[in-house]
Order: sequence, then structure tokens, then C-alpha cells
Amino acid sequence: MKRGKVFGLLFLLTLAGVLAYLSPMFPTLLEWGTLPKTPDRRVNYVIAGVTPKYSGYHQKAPEDFRGLTDTILLVQLEPKSKTVKLLSLPRDTRVMVKDYGWGKLNGANVHGGPEALVNTVEHLTHLHIDGYALLSLSALREVTDALGGIEVYVPKDMKYEDTAANLHIDLKQGQQVLSGVQLEGFTRFRKDGLGDIGRVERQQQMLKAMTAKLQSPGGLIRLPQVAQALSNNMKTTLERRDAAYLFGMLMHRPQVETFTLPGNAGMFSGTSYWEVDRYGIDTLLNDHFKGVGDGADPRGLSIAVMNLGAPDGAARRLKAKLETLGYQKVWITNPEGSNIAQTVVQTGKEGELVEALLGDMGHGQVEVSPQGVKGADMTVRLGADTPLE
Repeated sequence: MKRGKVFGLLFLLTLAGVLAYLSPMFPTLLEWGTLPKTPDRRVNYVIAGVTPKYSGYHQKAPEDFRGLTDTILLVQLEPKSKTVKLLSLPRDTRVMVKDYGWGKLNGANVHGGPEALVNTVEHLTHLHIDGYALLSLSALREVTDALGGIEVYVPKDMKYEDTAANLHIDLKQGQQVLSGVQLEGFTRFRKDGLGDIGRVERQQQMLKAMTAKLQSPGGLIRLPQVAQALSNNMKTTLERRDAAYLFGMLMHRPQVETFTLPGNAGMFSGTSYWEVDRYGIDTLLNDHFKGVGDGADPRGLSIAVMNLGAPDGAARRLKAKLETLGYQKVWITNPEGSNIAQTVVQTGKEGELVEALLGDMGHGQVEVSPQGVKGADMTVRLGADTPLE
């Protein structure tokens, strides 16, 4: 066995022993504790900070995670290049929220809970979301303090008072280690003429600095406190597997890349919005988030399925199979045309997304054609070669 592998094994055994020793003091870490594992594909999460509610002047109400989400991130773990990609989604982004209508992205959680937020992000990005975490306002403070502070560069003096929201910002320009309360002020400050985009840039700066601290020896030692701080301030669908993925990526000291949803500030019906640039979004996602060369993810695409000679029930079975794999927009449509011998997937052009869909289906071939069902990214025409499953 190579020396590096021996060292890695000893490290894991030592870590396991330390966790076992600390278990009476830090049950939360053991609740999430798992061996590090690198994901076998790109994994996407939505992380959002929830605005607190108040039951009276200066009196914060108990956290129910139903408020506005003024910080919204799509986090992608990309195992091939060992990269963590952060896509900031401005809170004022104008979107269609299911069962509600047009509004701002930060209102999706209010109108339909985290499921509506995830659904809206999936429709906005055409990426499948594997889980979410909603964080209370206290999460940033407590995680920062658990890490012993976070070092950032404050680009200018920042001073702002909001007594009602208990927000008191008084920071001086320069490189410095900020406490939890100070870092919250750094990320929430808006009086710089840049509005929400300025906040987004500082949030990205903070997240890079926090990731660097977590990767340091001092940060790893403080993981039990960080786990406890998150557990106290989070509503999530993340499971032990996701913790393994996050820990696995962290141990590889990943490169952190940050992006902002392309768009422009604008007005609609007298309200300010971040109007998305659809071409810019598609270009950004195709270039950085959709798996060029290492397994693209078609699960956010809309798929129409029709039976043209396949065994009875084949369309229904394929729809159920794809939905089990995480596809969100699969529907069965009436057959158009005569029966066919071979299954084809109709699409506007060949590419890795259609090849990935074929891999999930288990059979079929590509037909580059504009004749697919209107409104569908791809149309599956099931032929007589469809296996009876």
C-alpha cells in the first residue's frame, strides 16, 4: 500500500476514534456522522436564508421557516474537477411561482413553502435539485462564532442602523476577522449604491472565506460546533448521504467558483425586479453547470412520451421509471403517426443531454428533428423494440 493511502487510512481511523470519544459531548455530529464519499455525479442543492418574523416591535417571533428567503444559492458539487460551484439567485428575480403566479423569487417560500422554492429554481435553471436547506438568521452568526470568526476584506467603511430589525453595522475598511454579528452586517449591508447585487457579491466573498476556514486544520477541529450550530438553525431534506458528499468534497480541498444569475435590474407594474437574461442563463448553465464531457443531467428537461407500437402500458411505465430517477416534467401524450419498429428520442440537436436520457431509458436512438411535441425539450416515441418490463 502506498504511503499516501496509509496516511489517509490512519487519518480516517483517527478521526473515527476522535468522534467516538467526543460522542457524549457532540451527539449532533454523530447524528450526521458518516465516512466521506465523493458523489458519482454532479449534485445540486438550494440553500436559502430565511428572514425572521416579528411578533411585536423589536420582538422576534419563533422561527417557522415560512418567511422570505433573501439569500438564495444554488450549490453544485462537481466531483470530476473537485469543484464547488455557487450560483447566487438575486432575491428580486421575477419568476412564475406554481399555484401563485408571477412574483419575486424570495416570495416562493412564503407562497408554497420550500417545495415551491425548489420547484421555482428548477424551472428557472432547468437543473434537478437534490435537496434543500433553509437557514434561520441566527445560522450565520452561530456558525461564524463556532469557527472562531471569518477573515474577510471589508472594501469600505460600513455604517448602518436598523433598530427595528436589530441590525447595527459599524465596520472599518480593511482585512480583518469578523465575529458572527459583524459578518451578518457585512453580508446584509445595502447602502453602497449596488443594492441586492452588492449584497450578492459580499455573500460570495463570505462563502469563499468560510469554505477556506472549514478546510483549515483549525476549521476541521471545530466541525462538531459547526454541526451543532447548523442543527439548531436549519430546516432541511439533506440526509446522511448528502453529509458524506459534502465532507468528501471538503476533504479534497475543492476550488470554489461563484456566479450570479444573469439579468438586469428593471421595473414591472411599478415594482423593481431582477429581470432574467434567458440567453445568458442558458449559456452560463451549459458552460459551467450541465456536465460538459462528464455526464450531463437531463432531469430538469420536459419530456413528452407517446406509444407508437410498444407493449400496452409502456408509456406509463417509462414515465414512472424516469420520475423515480428524479425527472420532474414527464408527461404522456396521444400518439402522432403510425407505429414504428425502433424507439427514437426526437430533439432539436444531438448532445450529451439526449445521450444521458437514452442511458436512463435503457434503449432507443436519437432522431434530430424539429417535429417533436410542442412545449417539450425532447419527445420519446416508443416503438416495438420497447422491452416488456
